[in-house]
Amino acid sequence: MSEPLEVAVRDSGPVRIAVRTAAIMLVFTLVFTALMAGTYSATAPLVAASAQKEKLALIGEVLPAALYDNALLDDWIEVMPIKELGVTDATRLYRARKDGQPAALVIEAAAPDGYSGRIGLLLAVKASGELLAVRVTEHRETPGLGDYINPKKDRNKSQPWITQFSNLGFDSVPRERWRVKKDGGHFDQRAGATISARAVTKASGRVLAWAMQRRDKLFDLPARSRFEESKP
Repeated sequence: MSEPLEVAVRDSGPVRIAVRTAAIMLVFTLVFTALMAGTYSATAPLVAASAQKEKLALIGEVLPAALYDNALLDDWIEVMPIKELGVTDATRLYRARKDGQPAALVIEAAAPDGYSGRIGLLLAVKASGELLAVRVTEHRETPGLGDYINPKKDRNKSQPWITQFSNLGFDSVPRERWRVKKDGGHFDQRAGATISARAVTKASGRVLAWAMQRRDKLFDLPARSRFEESKP
């Protein structure tokens, strides 16, 4: 009658081993998770600060820091997809202020009709109506040919092609002339790569017109609110 008991006692050994192994794995998982959480908590502020620094550096290419004194990265509004901006996803628009007064708008936009597709743009528009500057943030234009739209790739380092838009408004260049010279407009293009220049030029004019028509409303909206075009 004692044999079943002996078998049960013998079989309990593997069970104890399995339970002990599971407990060790549980402790290891909990410790590893705690370490990862601690590492994330310690590094998250550094990552966020680095991202903010990179964002301000990019904005600084179109908007000199001397032109504003507000916390620029905190003074933004979300802009829903708008045809004039060439965007299909929500983007952020930053509002620069000087002594509490509107100074400029920093707008993320795109030219959808580049030679190789979408050309990402960042533009700064002064509250007075001039386009401060334009920079290309992403593109797939042909290297050595159409990529001169990016000043970092432009061989003319003293006067990159894209700087011809700087400090211009519709008072100096009428809206209908925001085209490349090949199309009867005001702006130069490079031989053999007109499509890239045409796309950026047209997009810059559209964004400038859009911003100036909505300037007051864009500056008056509460920070971190949403802007949507009114439906007809």
